[in-house]
Formats: sequence, C-alpha cells, structure tokens
Amino acid sequence: MFGMRFLPVCLFLLTVVLMAAPQGDHVISQGDVDRWMMELSNWGRWGKADEMGALNFITAAKRKQAAAIVKEGYSVSLEHDALAERTAENPNPYTITWTKRGPQFASDTINVSYHGYAHTHMDALCHMANDHRIFNDFSDEIVPQAGCGKDSILSVKNGIVTRGVLIDIPRLKGVDYLEPSTPIYPEDLEAWLKKTGITVSRGDVVFVRTGRWARWAQKGPWNVGRNAAGLHASCAKWLHDREIAMLGSDGVSDLLPSPVDGVVQPIHQITLVALGVRLLDNCDLEALSEAAFERKRWTFMFTAAPLAIPGGTGSPVNPIAIF
Repeated sequence: MFGMRFLPVCLFLLTVVLMAAPQGDHVISQGDVDRWMMELSNWGRWGKADEMGALNFITAAKRKQAAAIVKEGYSVSLEHDALAERTAENPNPYTITWTKRGPQFASDTINVSYHGYAHTHMDALCHMANDHRIFNDFSDEIVPQAGCGKDSILSVKNGIVTRGVLIDIPRLKGVDYLEPSTPIYPEDLEAWLKKTGITVSRGDVVFVRTGRWARWAQKGPWNVGRNAAGLHASCAKWLHDREIAMLGSDGVSDLLPSPVDGVVQPIHQITLVALGVRLLDNCDLEALSEAAFERKRWTFMFTAAPLAIPGGTGSPVNPIAIF
C-alpha cells in the first residue's frame, strides 16, 4: 500500500525530469553547429562585397507594408533605462557626469562599454567571428584607431524601418517570466504563432521575450551572463528559414549556459556570422508586451538607428515599436 500510494508522485516527478531533459533533436553538438554554419550560410547571397547581410530582406515594399499597419500612432520604447549601478550583471555601468556651463546651459559627459548583459544595444556583424572570419567571409581584423574594416555598425547608418513581431514566451506559458536558463525551443516559437495566428515573414525583426526585466524587478539583478533564458541552439534553422532581418531579445538571445559543449553562444555565432542577422540585446520588452496584449496585436512598425560610428562593433540604441 505504501508503494502504491506514492506511485503517482513518482510518475509525476519522472515526467517532470523527462520534460526538462533535452530530447531528440534538442541534443546539439559542436559538429551540428559547424555543419549549420555551412548549410545555413548567407555568405555571397548578395554579392562578395555585401555588408548589409539580412537587412537586404528589408525592401522599400517591406517598409511601406510596415508603415501601413500603424493604426493609432502609439509608440513604445524598447530600451531599458541606462543602468549606472555596478552589479554582477552590469560590471561596466554607464558613467555620467553633469556640469553647468555658465548661467544658461547644462551638459553631461556619458561613457559606456555597452556590449554585455545590461545595456540595450545593437551588435554589428563584425562583433563576432568564427575561425577569424566574420559575415560574408571577411577577415575579423580590428584596425588600431579605426575599428572593423568590414561589417561595422556604419552599414546601418540609414536606420531600420520594417515590421516587428513579438513572440511572448511567458504569456504562452502563463507565467510572469521564465526562470534563468529556461530553454526556448522551435516548438515554443511555433506554439506562439499558432496561438496568436500570426506568421513571421521575410524582412521581419523578431523579438523574443523571456520576461528578464520583470524578474529583475521582482527578485533583483543576477548574473545574466551565466544564467539566462533564451533560444536553444536548435532554433537556428527556424530563424534561417523565416528569413528574418534582425533578432531581438530582453537577454542576449542565447540560452545560457550554452547547451552546446565547445560553443559559447551558438545563436550569436550562427546569426551574426553565418546568417548576417544583427542582434538587439538587452531590450526592455515589458511595456511592449503590455501594449501588444491590450491590443491583441503582436505585430507593429519597428524602427531603430544606431550611432554612426565608423568601424563600430555595435551601438547603444533606442528601438521603437509603433502600433
């Protein structure tokens, strides 16, 4: 009787363990990533000299389509407020010095090392290399005092205007936020599209919400660089097949720690280096989530423009969604 009484509990615990463990094609090796770097590559797709990468998917027609979906003119910023406090997740905070210049003018000096896990920013394609090659088979050489010779952030100087799509995984799962290191699989992305009836199409910018900043507000900061919910490496082909222009997240898109032995950030590597898909990291998607939920509209006009920094590996950015 004692054993029979606890049998349902044991079966439940076994089910939980099996659901949490990687299954089937969720077990990804370094060899799989190496193969995808070749099979999914966009190198040469737009010519040997191309530095735009997947932004080539954003045509004039795509921009006009994005403008046409604006109904209210209601705008939402996707930038998290500048963090000036040093924490485990923010070892390089913004440093801002305010000064008064004469009787009329105030000014400030701003310094930030924006790459990492705290500040909202856009990665240039030269931000990451694989075997010393960056997107479109350029060398990863950084020129002293000049930065990236190819694939720098300057190629995005004219800005981005296209359709944005929010994939809200906490709302899909009925929770406020995902716990750190929760994987997001292709099936989760597809479940959201089925639930909302939307599709992801060529030239879209896709944002995947994990609820990182909602958890931060409730429980305080933690070392996101070590433990973060994000896309499992098995999402690589899903991203490739939909021909997205950019990928954004309230983390760094990658699941951390990496699910692939020997590959630090497989989503970063495949998107930036092979696909030519730039990343928007550490976006604040909480206000966007609320605005989209209120309207039951998960698509919007998206616009962003980085600082025009010759040779830049990226830029702080304030992305905007317009409904």
